Amino acid sequence: MSQATNGSNDASIRELDVIVVGAGFSGLYMLYQLRNQMGLNTRVYEAGDGVGGTWYWNRYPGARCDSESYFYSYSFSEELEQEWDWTSKYPGQPEILRYLNHVADRFELRSHIQFNSRVVEATFNEATNRWEVTLESGERVTAPFLVSGVGCLSAQNVPAFKGLESFEGECHHTSAYPHEGVDFSGKRVGLIGTGSTGIQATPVIAAEADHLTVFQRTPNFSIPARNEPLDPEHWAEIKRNYRDIRQQSRDSGFGFPFTVIERPLTETSAEDVQEILEHNWELGGFRFIFGSFGDVMSDEKANDVIAEFTRNKIRQIVKDPATADKLCPHGYPLGAKRLPIDTDYFETYNRDNVELIDVREAPIAEITPKGLQLEDGSQFELDTIIFATGFDAMTGSLLKMNITGRGGLSLADKWAEGPKTFLGLQIAGFPNLFTITGPGSPSVLSNMPVAIEQHVDWIADCIRYLREKKLARIEATVDAEENWVDHVREVSVDTVYHKADSWYVGANIPGKKRVFMPYVGGLDQYRDKCDEVARKDYEGFELRTSSGPGPSEKYTECPPLTS
Repeated sequence: MSQATNGSNDASIRELDVIVVGAGFSGLYMLYQLRNQMGLNTRVYEAGDGVGGTWYWNRYPGARCDSESYFYSYSFSEELEQEWDWTSKYPGQPEILRYLNHVADRFELRSHIQFNSRVVEATFNEATNRWEVTLESGERVTAPFLVSGVGCLSAQNVPAFKGLESFEGECHHTSAYPHEGVDFSGKRVGLIGTGSTGIQATPVIAAEADHLTVFQRTPNFSIPARNEPLDPEHWAEIKRNYRDIRQQSRDSGFGFPFTVIERPLTETSAEDVQEILEHNWELGGFRFIFGSFGDVMSDEKANDVIAEFTRNKIRQIVKDPATADKLCPHGYPLGAKRLPIDTDYFETYNRDNVELIDVREAPIAEITPKGLQLEDGSQFELDTIIFATGFDAMTGSLLKMNITGRGGLSLADKWAEGPKTFLGLQIAGFPNLFTITGPGSPSVLSNMPVAIEQHVDWIADCIRYLREKKLARIEATVDAEENWVDHVREVSVDTVYHKADSWYVGANIPGKKRVFMPYVGGLDQYRDKCDEVARKDYEGFELRTSSGPGPSEKYTECPPLTS
């Protein structure tokens, strides 16, 4: 490790080969590749005081993965696969956090992570081809490469409710939940938000609180998880077949080790449709939508059928017809918003101590010292308020780092009209900056560990290539970026995803430009595109041996993409 001195403030600047931000699934594997496999002087800077990322911050009641444990995990180490035993079909937050801590210790990663270190500024120095990063503490570090592993869902969204500071009770956002937990016994609790987080938290809070009031703006479709302990014989079979399971995950459109059924619902008899949907409802999880019919995310008529089937299930489960009606989603297709996987969510509304308040017509007016008031004058006395109000998804955490690229261009200005990237991996105007699962990649529309590993492997190979060729800079070209953004948009138009005001388009953040951010073309096709770009010597990127143009400059164009 070398040190440099900044004459302006006489502060020591740490020099590294690569700076990585975030110590979740992305940051840990990126560190493993760069430090353990390539020997690069790499350091991870993490805002929290432990590893885990999403699973460090989100400790709310009922926090649980919605992908099955055996494939919501790393595939890079066969030894890790064989030595780790998951306890249930869908692991809870504490178990996933234990797993990630085990990974950090097993591969000796922890000593290369600096905790309690939030990045507040990152600037590219064109003269030196290095990123200069400032931490909240004032410490400064520099490296040729900057890799963001901040995640897609980490910048919390707390609506600017009038009077929030006046509340005399406890209030918590689910993504900044106290590590010691919250005692709800004997309490009147208000839960704001019925997305995936609110749906997971509701049954657990209801079982402990004296009374739970759920404030719902938009009802959500949700599928039963059917969680259960992992049978030892089944788990042993999984371990025997892990290599095949991993390959199937990598080759699939969503990163799951099961086949998406291609049969169209619109060409299937009503009797067979009902039988297939009933069977997959009982199986639970994402198999309900991906293992039923191949046209439910592309054909609105097919989606209407599966959506009405789900609404009928809600009506069957919830005993009070008025409450059931409030819980039935209308006006957007099933799956166009993030589809939650739940355990007894709808059943919870049959409890005497649970009340559902629809705030669509009478929104929340303000938080009062004693609780909450709606615009129609209704008041609710509360001891505790839980905000399950989601995130500034995909872009929020990146923008919070105050990133500045070439020519003083800020990322906030670059993305003022919506995020633009090439492959979700790089941004024109920001050399040597890589974004793991950035906007424009499959990310949140796939099994995240599979998407993360694909990105990390690509980035590691790219950095290895640059070092071998003695190249100082890599940057996505404007043409390649524009072509990719157009392609991402065109592909989404052929689906039902764009027919909902979801966080996929930033609709939950006031003033945020509405752009469909994830790539819906499939993780398998996306992987092929990334591999093709690398195979063609990083087609669509500008690669340079120095900061300025000249005879040593290498430039490659990316041809227009077809949907």
